[in-house]
Order: sequence, then C-alpha cells, then structure tokens
Amino acid sequence: MTKTTVRVLLFGPLREEHGWRERLVELPRPAGTVAQLQQQLGIHFPGLRWAVNQDFATPDHPLQPGDELAFLPPITGG
Repeated sequence: MTKTTVRVLLFGPLREEHGWRERLVELPRPAGTVAQLQQQLGIHFPGLRWAVNQDFATPDHPLQPGDELAFLPPITGG
C-alpha cells in the first residue's frame, strides 16, 4: 500500500494544547480530506480555519501527497 505524507502545522493555542508545532503524518492513499485528518489527530477548536499549501481550504478539501495543512485558530485584535 502506498502512503501519503502530509506536513501538519499548528498555530497559537492549538500548539500549546497539543504540545507540538509541526509534524509529518503518513496516511494511506487516498489521504482523505482536511476534516478526516482533523478528526484523526483529535484537533477541535471553536472557529478553526484551515489552509492547504498556504491557501484557505474547506473541511472537504482533498489532501494530496506533499501537502502542507495548517490549522489556524481565530485571530483577534484591533
């Protein structure tokens, strides 16, 4: 079975909550979607956004080999 490697990045409070900033995750092919990987990693945060290869993505975005997936908590400021 061929594997797919996806680079996962966590930012802000997600980094502190999960204890890591960056991780390479191997997935079976096809790799599935952003939402499926989020579920597998147990990442939950109100208002969470996602970026695949530095472009905003939706939960149903399909992941490809070599993708970079960033989990972005909401940013506040003024």
